Amino acid sequence: MRQLPLASLALATLLALGTLPLHAADTPKDAAKTEQGDKDKDKNADEHTQPTPPERSVVTKHSVRVGNRSIDYTATAGRLTIRDDKGKPTVSFFYVAYTADGGKNSKRPVTFFYNGGPGSSSMWLHMGSFGPVRVANDGDKPIPPAPYRWVPNEQSLLDKTDLVFIDAPGTGYSQLVGKTEGKDVWGVDQDAEAFTKFITRYVSVNNRWNSPKFLFGESYGTTRSAVLVKSLQDAGMEFNGVVLMSSILDFSVAAPGIDHGYIVNLPTEAAIAWYHNKVPNKPADIGTFLAEVRRFASSDYTLALAKGDTIDPAEADRVANQMSRYLGLSPQYIKEANLRVNPSRFRKELLRNERLTVGRLDGRFQGIDPDAAGETPDGDTASDAITGAYVAVFNQYAATELKFTEDRAYLPNNYGAIGRNWDWKRKKNGGWLQATYVADDLADAMRRNPHLKVFSANGYYDLATPFYATEFDLTHLGLEPAERKNVTFGFYPSGHMIYLDQTSLQQTKADLSRFYDDAAP
Repeated sequence: MRQLPLASLALATLLALGTLPLHAADTPKDAAKTEQGDKDKDKNADEHTQPTPPERSVVTKHSVRVGNRSIDYTATAGRLTIRDDKGKPTVSFFYVAYTADGGKNSKRPVTFFYNGGPGSSSMWLHMGSFGPVRVANDGDKPIPPAPYRWVPNEQSLLDKTDLVFIDAPGTGYSQLVGKTEGKDVWGVDQDAEAFTKFITRYVSVNNRWNSPKFLFGESYGTTRSAVLVKSLQDAGMEFNGVVLMSSILDFSVAAPGIDHGYIVNLPTEAAIAWYHNKVPNKPADIGTFLAEVRRFASSDYTLALAKGDTIDPAEADRVANQMSRYLGLSPQYIKEANLRVNPSRFRKELLRNERLTVGRLDGRFQGIDPDAAGETPDGDTASDAITGAYVAVFNQYAATELKFTEDRAYLPNNYGAIGRNWDWKRKKNGGWLQATYVADDLADAMRRNPHLKVFSANGYYDLATPFYATEFDLTHLGLEPAERKNVTFGFYPSGHMIYLDQTSLQQTKADLSRFYDDAAP
């Protein structure tokens, strides 16, 4: 046994006997100072404690026609608070729920919607996709200035499921409360934990434990869904289905030195070139054309990139010429880029001779830069085309139709604070992942719940989350044949926000109707 030094032993003895002499700071005079100091500390702590808004809900009644059916429904805009393991409040979540009137709501499907970012509110899905109203827009054209309009959504999913739109912590009206800091909720696993608590609380408060349940995420929301469905099922809440719209499940594609990103981007770049009539001898059918591009990307192109600097010049010429036929770019430009045309360069180069650029979120949109000589576009024309309308319409709609107002501003996006501070690290298999990868979470959830269905919705013209990357990820889950049948795909002539195109919105609704009928018969 290690022997204590004499000084330590003496101190321990005095403490045990309760005879430790008073220090100068323990005199009555200084004790008063200490008490005042403690009060000052408490005051400072209170100043750093964020107030917790009371849980509340505002209920309104509405009606919408979906297909040949008129649906009366209740809209509930409200707040629910989640707490940590010690019972202290951490996040006040804002949500809007739409529930069909009549029938047994406890057994009706319920779907939880959220966008991504990370740092985005649910405003985009809420006001554009399958809620009972949507922002009026004109396909690939920028929405004209105010006054903007919202219209009844004939493609709403309210005929199949109740809908709950959730703002992520620090976005929309959802806010951190108590002593919660960004690091507590802004991260891949921290975020999933917060959403797990919210959904569990919502299900409990509204008696929906016996309802068929679905998750619906867009963009980073699909990353969230993969982690979240596993988290919820591990906590005992089984799910019927997960809808992945414009997915990203593997972030390693953006890492330096990785060629996989160029391979999975190629079909989307080809689709955008096809849309803008830059493909020589343009095929009439985009589906047939992209099937050919996929085959090239997964064979000749993959092998060529794998050879790196050792590729034979003749092979490089052959591959560049084939890429030129798909992308509408010159073989010389492609060779100068070492057969690797990243999305930003492609967006600037495709329409350079017309002094135009194309969008990232949706390559159908055209933009104008200050000059035509730059390397990459100055912004994303697709985002610019719709953001003002969505922000204005949501604020107006929430105040006048949902009757929900707050003293604080609604944050449609909070990319600055959240994006800069997001914790991408995940500890798996005894080590830390260098790049965020969540497809295995989804695969594990599907193996443990062999009834879980997954529907992947993809826009052909989406350069933010290319469809071929999603195909690759979802066909590399390591599932057995029975589980593989539970994964289905939809491909649409639109971009990242598939619902901006009315034809695509109708097609997606039809596909989702079949999906819900299969997952919750």
